[in-house]
Amino acid sequence: MKKTYILASCQIGSEIPVLNELEKISDVKEAHGILGAYDIVIEVESKSPEELNNTIAKIRQIPKLMSTLTLMKIEGQGFSK
Repeated sequence: MKKTYILASCQIGSEIPVLNELEKISDVKEAHGILGAYDIVIEVESKSPEELNNTIAKIRQIPKLMSTLTLMKIEGQGFSK
């Protein structure tokens, strides 16, 4: 499984509807509203690059979602506590 994080910006006041749509996408494992330059952080787990591409395409089609920034995890770099 490949873990990918996506930062998303949405229209003002539309965070909850966007989160509700994200919950319907099977590869989206977590999504949280955040403060800062972006509105939502999304954690995606995909089995293949093709599956990841399809998931990102689904995410980008969500109404009122304006932009995304995809951050792919580098295996072997990092730690968990």
